[in-house]
Amino acid sequence: MKPFLKLTYAELKLQLREPVGAFFTLAFPVMLMVLFGAIFGNEPDPSLGGYGQVDLSVPGYIGMIIGTIGMLGIPITLSNYREQGILRRLRATPVQSSAILWSQVAVQVVMTAVGVLLLMMVGTLFYGLRIPNGDVMIIPAILLSAFSFFAVGFVLAGVMPTPRTAQAVGMAIFYPMLFLSGAAMPRFIMPETVQQVAQLLPLTHVVILLEDIWFQGIWNGTSLVVITTMLLAGLAISRFTFRWE
Repeated sequence: MKPFLKLTYAELKLQLREPVGAFFTLAFPVMLMVLFGAIFGNEPDPSLGGYGQVDLSVPGYIGMIIGTIGMLGIPITLSNYREQGILRRLRATPVQSSAILWSQVAVQVVMTAVGVLLLMMVGTLFYGLRIPNGDVMIIPAILLSAFSFFAVGFVLAGVMPTPRTAQAVGMAIFYPMLFLSGAAMPRFIMPETVQQVAQLLPLTHVVILLEDIWFQGIWNGTSLVVITTMLLAGLAISRFTFRWE
């Protein structure tokens, strides 16, 4: 346990010292909230169920944080470590391989939690964020969604030969999902055809799952199956694709 905690602490410091990664994980969703909040405000609208625009955007921004870490943060970090020989040297130490990998997961869980808390704090302080009654169940939903994308991140980290390739492929996959899934902008303003296409994207189901729990206190069965399947598939595939050197 002690080596795991030390690794996690060291990795967390490294994460926070990387300005680009910290910006897109922690600051960018908050900036979008502030930008759209300044434009549209957060006045309750009967047509939106008594919520405001900022209220409706929070689950999507949480999905943005999860997707950013899973599709960009983990693949780029681990590919960089492998290219520099860091993974090989860590594996040669007495520390168990599982502790090395789980420290990466633990750090990303912490980063996700910090990002969500920042969203909540800024939304509450500046826009009077309305937190619905189905708030407790959002925690396991966030964790399940995060672990599913982390698993995909480990798959990408295993198959991408270099950090630049991991970044390019991760961005090519993630950014279309970001803008079509409802993570960056509400899906209901999109054409019907675009919304139907977005149903094929895993990040869309993360946003739907979080929205339904956040606003209605219910689990969306379809999205739950999709996310759970992605988690199990990612775990199974990463066992065969992950490389230490």
